[in-house]
Amino acid sequence: MHFISIADLSVEEANEILDVADRLKKERRDGVVRDYLKNKSLAMIFEKSSTRTRVSFEVGMTDLGGHALYLDPVTMQLGRGETIGDTARILSRYVHGIMIRAKSHSTVVEMARNATVPVINGLDDLEHPCQVLADLMTIRERKGRIKGLKLAWIGDGNNVCNSLVLASAMMGMRMSVACPPGYEPDEGIVERARAMRGQIEIMRDPKDAAEGADILYTDVWVSMGDEAEKDKRLKDLRGYQINMGLVKLADKDCIVLHCLPAHRGEEITEDVIQCENSAIFDEAENRLHAQKALLVRLLGKDV
Repeated sequence: MHFISIADLSVEEANEILDVADRLKKERRDGVVRDYLKNKSLAMIFEKSSTRTRVSFEVGMTDLGGHALYLDPVTMQLGRGETIGDTARILSRYVHGIMIRAKSHSTVVEMARNATVPVINGLDDLEHPCQVLADLMTIRERKGRIKGLKLAWIGDGNNVCNSLVLASAMMGMRMSVACPPGYEPDEGIVERARAMRGQIEIMRDPKDAAEGADILYTDVWVSMGDEAEKDKRLKDLRGYQINMGLVKLADKDCIVLHCLPAHRGEEITEDVIQCENSAIFDEAENRLHAQKALLVRLLGKDV
C-alpha cells in the first residue's frame, strides 16, 4: 500500500490511523517505548526544503525503533540522470519504505509505480497528504469530532488546500475556499470531491467563507516553486489574510490552523497565531504522531 493521496484511505482507515496516532502520542508523553518498527528503514528523498517533514519522519522512525536515511537528489545518482524508476527499484531492495518530497506529482506516482515497498508522498505540487493527516488529528483533538464541521480555507488553493478538499469530502466536513480568480484549488480534485458528495464551495469573499466556520485555515501566499511570481501573488492575495476581524466572524470556539512556515503580516497576523483559538503548534506537533501511525500501518504491524 502506498500513500500518495489522502483519498488513498477509506474513512475507516483514516480513523484507524488517527486512533493509533492518539495512542502513540500518549505513549510518547508517558515515556513508553515500543519498537514497532525494529530493524525497519525508511529512505527519505527531498527535492524541496523541509523542516517539519524531515524532522518528524526521522524522529518518528527513531521513536519506533527504526532508522531513517536522508537522501539529497543532488548527491544521489538521480542528480546524474538515473531514472526515478531505477531509483525506486534499487531502493526497494535496501529499505522497507520510501518517503519522497517532490517538485512534481508525476515523480511521486512514478516512484510508487516502480517500488515494491510502500511509497509515502511527503509533499508534491498537487497534494500534501501527511500534513492533512495531522490536521484531521488536531481537529478531532480540539473539536471532539470531524463530521459536520465547517472548514474555511483563506488564500491560495494550493497543494494543502487540495488535500483538505478531498479530506473534507471523505470525513463529512463542509469546506469553503475563499480565493481570488486564478488561485482556485485543482479543478479535477474539486470534481472528485463533489463526486464523493463533498460539500465544497469556491468563493471570492473571505468574510463569507469565515462566517460561522469551525476551522479557519491558511497557508503562505508564495509556496515553494512560486518565487518567480512573488510580487504578483502578494498583490493578488493581499485581501486574503486571517486576522482577528475574520476570527470574530467564525464560530466563537473556532480553531485556527496553518501548516507553517508562516509569513506573519501576510497570510496571517501575529495576534491570531498567538490567540487562544490557535492550534497551529499543536498541529505541527501532530505531524510526528500522525506520521508515526502511518508508518506503523505501512511498514509494521497492528498496535
